[in-house]
Amino acid sequence: MASDSQSNLIDVGCLGAPFGVKGWIKVSSSTDPKENIVKYSPWWLKTRHGVKAIEVSDYQVRQDGLVVHLKGVDDRDQAMQYRLVNIAIERDQLPLLSDGDYYWHQLVGLTVVNEYAGTTSVFGKVKELMETGANDVLVISATPDSVDDLERLVPYLPGDYVTAVDLAAGEIHVQWDPSF
Repeated sequence: MASDSQSNLIDVGCLGAPFGVKGWIKVSSSTDPKENIVKYSPWWLKTRHGVKAIEVSDYQVRQDGLVVHLKGVDDRDQAMQYRLVNIAIERDQLPLLSDGDYYWHQLVGLTVVNEYAGTTSVFGKVKELMETGANDVLVISATPDSVDDLERLVPYLPGDYVTAVDLAAGEIHVQWDPSF
């Protein structure tokens, strides 16, 4: 199977435990707002047997989260087969963003270049982003050309700590004290 960077698919959530006995399944969504995940069709489920397209036939936004009913999944046993399966969509289904706005998947894998106190160094590559409530955080893993072997957490605050994002060059420029 092709990696996500080589395919046209982007993960947008994960199926959870069955909900009830009629095939409904809990969903963990990475979209904002959470229920936007049901606007995308088809969903591409990344099962251990390969990638499978499936349609959502119904959904409910409940106080304790989002639940969906998938076409052809009509009982709890069938729903259980999809537990912990990632949900992906085709990248071209994502709406275009304004200049200066980026999807998280666009930032993952970029090289982080730090420009601090007149010195330029490489911190590593963006491994993932974390949502903390106050702001998103870049999780940066060291690479062979990094200034050291540390994993760093840098707040993703454009204009404050993030000075530039250059998708074409594959770089994010930050201004961050390397002792942190």
